[in-house]
Amino acid sequence: MKRREFIAWLGSALASLPFAARAQQASTPTIGFLDSGSPKGMEAYLDGFRRGLSEAGYTDGQNVAIVYRWAEGRMDQLKTFAAELAARPVDVIVGSRGPAPGLAAKAATSTIPVVFQTGSDPVEIGLVASMNKPGGNVTGVTRMSSALIAKRLGIILELVPGTSAIALLVNPNGPQTVEQVGDMQEPARALGLQLHIVKASKESELDAAFAEARQSNAQALIVATDNLFIGLRDMIVALAARHALPAMYFERESVAAGGLMSYSASLADSFRQVGVYVGRILKGARPADLPVLQPDKFELVINLKTAKALGLTVPPTLLAVADEVIE
Repeated sequence: MKRREFIAWLGSALASLPFAARAQQASTPTIGFLDSGSPKGMEAYLDGFRRGLSEAGYTDGQNVAIVYRWAEGRMDQLKTFAAELAARPVDVIVGSRGPAPGLAAKAATSTIPVVFQTGSDPVEIGLVASMNKPGGNVTGVTRMSSALIAKRLGIILELVPGTSAIALLVNPNGPQTVEQVGDMQEPARALGLQLHIVKASKESELDAAFAEARQSNAQALIVATDNLFIGLRDMIVALAARHALPAMYFERESVAAGGLMSYSASLADSFRQVGVYVGRILKGARPADLPVLQPDKFELVINLKTAKALGLTVPPTLLAVADEVIE
């Protein structure tokens, strides 16, 4: 077939498509999903995000497309990825898990809507002007997770009474690490506890971090909120069991995987809320008019099988307030 004949045929073929189909092809919105970590361990959270989109009437691969950009812990890549998504351009950018992706997206564009998902205070870190009136092109969801670290300390002390030393597992390169260490130091000091900060910035450093926690005579451990630890969830749970360290986690999924206990807002539901907000924006809502969503409930999850394996008896006071007990 000659070139001129082919072009004529292609034009007639496109013209024969139903108008609705052609319109859908031309108008399918695209979401840019920007995350500082990796997709490992994110299955439940991405399911939550897609569930929120579905509630708003959008299904990935049918009437909306999602372009994922994973920084794999290389924070310097976020700026590059955000600029790439803005230049594409996408219709909405999601800044997932932490302040850095949202801040990178905000810096990349003042016109494309940005919906963040973070555990930090979005006003304090400069994502929005206020919680109720975000202003500009940015809004989102916060779990206030990093602010809960002192509360987690109080809960695990109820389960492990008589504790005199506690370890805090952190990623030294994590964006919320300094904040969380500071939030832990004051209550630990007030309670007369020895606080040992143990560090792991990659998988190969976890063994040494747990060995250090045990050698320091820590009687319990708290896992700081960090994307890295989501991807290493199973290994952390296994190491806590191997070293017989009662551990408190920042996500329910770690307890479902065999961890002892967690206290947090639901991370999966947080992503669902992000999906709902993205859907509303795709339908015409302005980010400036959508207040930042905050958790109205924090969940205490306890794994009784793990407690028994550690020789711990969960006090009735904790069982009474637990939102979920895994047996």
